[in-house]
Amino acid sequence: MVEALRLILFGFIIALYGTFIGAGGGFVLMPVLLLVYPQESPEFLAAISLAVVFCNAASGSVAYARLKRIDYVSGLILMSATIPGAVIGNYITSRIGRGTFDVLLGVLMVVVAGFLLWRPTEVSAEEPAPADGANTHRLGSYDVKLGLVVSLFVGFASSLLGIGGGIIHVPVLVHLLHFPVHIATATSHFVLAFMTLAATVTNQARGTLAPGLSRVAWLAIGVVPGALVGAWFSSQVHGRWVIRALAIALAFVGIRLLLLAL
Repeated sequence: MVEALRLILFGFIIALYGTFIGAGGGFVLMPVLLLVYPQESPEFLAAISLAVVFCNAASGSVAYARLKRIDYVSGLILMSATIPGAVIGNYITSRIGRGTFDVLLGVLMVVVAGFLLWRPTEVSAEEPAPADGANTHRLGSYDVKLGLVVSLFVGFASSLLGIGGGIIHVPVLVHLLHFPVHIATATSHFVLAFMTLAATVTNQARGTLAPGLSRVAWLAIGVVPGALVGAWFSSQVHGRWVIRALAIALAFVGIRLLLLAL
């Protein structure tokens, strides 16, 4: 029971923070799972992480939908590339050794954090959170082909590493596709929900997830309310601070993971 309570509390915390920055929480959950369960395979832990991220992203998407901040048209377009990428990445995870997996995840986090800190204000830094009911449709204001290519990579890399993909997708939507920060976090969550659902169904079909369903269930109990609180909280905070919070978290967790792996 003590472990169950810890998992519920942890699920609430990662969902709150993950939804706040539009990253789904997998970037926090996966490194912790690697630390707590050192004998488990990356494939098994990634399956647990992706299932929990799905619960977080689905719950957060409902909250963002109520705030009318999701760009559904762009989300569906980008989703058409992330889902195939996620399925491919899912199958490759089993071929990667634990040490290599830890290093890949740590390096990815540090690189993305460095990118965000290097270009912290090259987005609409003074843009306030959109009012409820605001038009969030961005189709035609970005390179759709670039978005599809990047989304394919996001789906592949995030499923491969069990992190969900928000830590990559949000910076891409903001810096390369020029989405407003608050629209990027909401749309990323929408895409993330379907991408992680595809990965979770694939893991369950392969039998990878079954042994970890009890852990997923306890984490999910905390994730659902945490995601709702995180979505509300993100609308109260300036977009610039959302990006900075993401960068700081990535740098800390990435360096920690690299030190342990090396």
